[in-house]
Amino acid sequence: GFPWMDIVAPATPERGIKVLDENGIREAVAYCDNASVAGKCKFVPASGAASRMFKDIFAGLASLDEGNDPGADSSVGKLAAKIRDFAFYTEAMFGDPADSAAYRKDVAEKVLTDKGLNYGSNPKGVIRFHRYPDGECRTAFAEHLVEAQDYMRNADGSGVLVGLTTISNVHGYNMVDGKLVPDEGDLIYRGYHIRDLVDNPQKEDRFGYEEIAYLLISGALPTRDQLADFKARIDSRREFPTDFLGVFPRRTSYHSIMNVMARSILLLYAFDPTPDDTSPTHEVDVALSMLGRLPRIAAIAQAADRAAKNNECLVVPAAEPGFSMAETVLDILRGDEGFTHEEAMMLDVMLMLHAEHGGGNNSTFSCRVLSSSGTDAYSAYAAAMGSLKGPKHGGANFKVGQMIDDIAAHVEKWDDDDELAAYLARIVEGQAFDKSGLIYGLGHAVYTLSDPRAQLVKRYARKLAKNKGQEERLDLIERIEKLGPQVMRDVKGTKKPICANIDLYTGFVYSMLGIPQEMYTPIFAIARMAGWASHRMEELYGSSRIIRPAYNSYMPENEYVPIDERAKVSRIWA
Repeated sequence: GFPWMDIVAPATPERGIKVLDENGIREAVAYCDNASVAGKCKFVPASGAASRMFKDIFAGLASLDEGNDPGADSSVGKLAAKIRDFAFYTEAMFGDPADSAAYRKDVAEKVLTDKGLNYGSNPKGVIRFHRYPDGECRTAFAEHLVEAQDYMRNADGSGVLVGLTTISNVHGYNMVDGKLVPDEGDLIYRGYHIRDLVDNPQKEDRFGYEEIAYLLISGALPTRDQLADFKARIDSRREFPTDFLGVFPRRTSYHSIMNVMARSILLLYAFDPTPDDTSPTHEVDVALSMLGRLPRIAAIAQAADRAAKNNECLVVPAAEPGFSMAETVLDILRGDEGFTHEEAMMLDVMLMLHAEHGGGNNSTFSCRVLSSSGTDAYSAYAAAMGSLKGPKHGGANFKVGQMIDDIAAHVEKWDDDDELAAYLARIVEGQAFDKSGLIYGLGHAVYTLSDPRAQLVKRYARKLAKNKGQEERLDLIERIEKLGPQVMRDVKGTKKPICANIDLYTGFVYSMLGIPQEMYTPIFAIARMAGWASHRMEELYGSSRIIRPAYNSYMPENEYVPIDERAKVSRIWA
């Protein structure tokens, strides 16, 4: 998201090294020194020492006076030495290692010429690059300059391509002449648009999650008989193996339902007679058992926590036969209170929208990475569960709910755009809510103009909100969606398109359904199980090669120092 990224010239064909001349460096520094963007520019090579060296180089170039004598004691001379050191500190990693070292020496010598200022077309150092499957080296100079959270992204913000999939497509932009062009968002499961997959079952007043799960796992929409058989198979697997509850992970010093779910998945491995079997028949069986059991595991984990807090006996409710996934979740959570058909249909919409979101999302990619090693299904799904637990992934919806509660408490007139925008500005400035400077629920890694999931949730939530007297709160959230992007542009100078993502509305819908906050992410996991299973099987029966990405190393060579001769403070932690 930095305008000066274009300063970096195309890679030279001989070396694949991107070039940054003196004027380009000065322009980059000037941009970063601008008051309106101060603090946004961070130079983050992989090594802390390299990062400090690189930052010093930029700072030196920014303060340099043209015409200085490039003597050893002058600012130019010292700066040139740093550039030389940086060239040797990093590593080219292409071709023969000896040739790589010679080239680094050649780079350093060229950088030192002409008073250390006129670089012309010479690279300023050896820059990290990625070797693609076609063998071509494409460097990523901009990766040294972008913020840390942009790691593993291309300079234009798009994700680094790591594979192909036939399962889903998360569409948020088009690539036109090599440039990212924002577009309306779309989510496609196995070639079918999400709006069609959600709208049609709703129009027919039937539950659609199981149909989507069948589609994702099998690759085709089911017939009525196939769908009924699929539901029956899931239903038959809701009960736990004998003695499972006797060793179920109860409440410990710190309670996390997601952690209990991950441990329970691993525990189920021990109750499977052939847990390491990766045949299609066994993989489908494990996937269906997860779809059947995860809702009960999550509910029992919550009930166990409450029972321990209240010094009560744990009561495990029986599984209700014939219920859909949405009905099962609400039945377990609501108990004697019960639920309405309208509520179950709303939860069904949420489950369908969370069922799958491409192979590159963190939890699904985690599942694929483990699956590529040939490990068992339980280990792969537990890893995905651990990833989804993270606050930067599945845990984000919980933070959105807290933020909306804070806004509702501090904005007196919810329908006053000026008052709301002023408070949102305080949040973005880091003066309100959690001081993070983030408006949670706005922005997405792929979607630019709209998130199709958020659009569908809004539409279906309106009727339920009206029946429950929550329309004003829904209006408030929609105003946050409308005003938030402009506030971020005004306060932070953000230039990229920003749209609301589904997390902005998830917590609101779940609160209307009486679902406790600690269950938000577990329900996300229950829904996403279908997507994890489909990607695991594609990985197992597709390329059959282990996923092994490379990391370029940035570190000096050190001589071993006997323990008694070492400094008291390690420079690693200094």
